[in-house]
Amino acid sequence: MTAPPRILIVAGSDSGGGAGLQADLKTVLALGGYGMTAVTALTAQNTLGVHEVLPVPASFVRRQMRVVLDDLGADAVKTGMLKDAGIIAAVAEELPDGVPLVVDPVMVAKGGAALLDPDAIDALKRLLLPRTTVLTPNLPEAEALLGLTIGDLDGMKRAAGILLGLGPAAVLLKGGHLPGDMVHDVLADRSGIRIFSAPRIPSHHTHGTGCTLASALATGLGAGRPLAEAVARAREYVREAIRAAPGFGRGHGPLGHGHTVGKF
Repeated sequence: MTAPPRILIVAGSDSGGGAGLQADLKTVLALGGYGMTAVTALTAQNTLGVHEVLPVPASFVRRQMRVVLDDLGADAVKTGMLKDAGIIAAVAEELPDGVPLVVDPVMVAKGGAALLDPDAIDALKRLLLPRTTVLTPNLPEAEALLGLTIGDLDGMKRAAGILLGLGPAAVLLKGGHLPGDMVHDVLADRSGIRIFSAPRIPSHHTHGTGCTLASALATGLGAGRPLAEAVARAREYVREAIRAAPGFGRGHGPLGHGHTVGKF
């Protein structure tokens, strides 16, 4: 029996279970991986929004990563909410060499709560992006990283190329925030640009889609899948999870992460 890929998730907790490391762990397991965590922040959160954030000290984030990596190892690392520059520096120093790194630059929750300090963006660019295998921003995150407005697919292509210049080996720029019946994601690396397109699924149960996509991608890369194949599988997993959403909560509801799991 082949061992499952080991995915280290460095992210914040979502008490409502729809995003953050809870969504990450569900995703990794649903796609055949083994998830491990280094918790960066605790949130009091539900489908209506983030009500309070309690950061974890950077030294303890470092400690979590070190003990997990020393004993269990990792085939891929995924980062989500990192909150501040001290945590970013600790994560960068503890990253294992030669292991794919998927960075989801979580900055603002769907309800508008800030999840990354403004002065931490520079640390993200300097310390993490040059180590990144795939950067997975949505459009508002890409605009914050670049200081420009992205209004259409051509703008997405240009932005993805500029983001590559910040150091990551590849960028998956997600286009769900653009209006229209089709959703376009742009994958850019040194070999060029590829567009992934699919019809929009009408739903307000989309809480945690970014976390889920990044963790699905990390699981694929950790299993040794080629980048484009890992992206295609991750996108399809997320789309099916939106369709399988359980309908919980009065706001942006969670996905149906367990749609790949058979009934006992």
